[in-house]
Amino acid sequence: MKIYSPVFKNGSPIPAKYTCDGGDVIPPLKFEEIPEEAKSLAIIYQDPDSPNGDFVHWIIFDIGPQLAEIKEGEVPAGAIEGTNDFGNSNYGGPCPSSGSHRYVFKLHALDIKLGLTAQATKNEFRNALENHILAEAEVIGTYQRQ
Repeated sequence: MKIYSPVFKNGSPIPAKYTCDGGDVIPPLKFEEIPEEAKSLAIIYQDPDSPNGDFVHWIIFDIGPQLAEIKEGEVPAGAIEGTNDFGNSNYGGPCPSSGSHRYVFKLHALDIKLGLTAQATKNEFRNALENHILAEAEVIGTYQRQ
């Protein structure tokens, strides 16, 4: 399984448009080689370099497994956004307090739909994934504020 973005290469800087310095726009993401038996897809987007540990910027789940991409600025129909570490149920772009940070989009193919609510926290999301992951893939971008 693969996840990538047409606007940044793995390990390269994320354009400012998709950060707190731009419009916090959801970047386009493309998926390939989704397992046929997948019932849903889920993504957690986090900053492992945050001073407080993994800071979650976006949780999205119950994405249809037939979906080949998330279009720029769009939440796929039927998908649900969980609560990020900003306390919101939406995408929050990179916004490091200092230095360059890595930002990891981790895609999960699941054998169930999670069925959680938009109030689901990262811990509830992670617990719901247990024993249901068929495949995983990730793409990492970096960002440093100017």
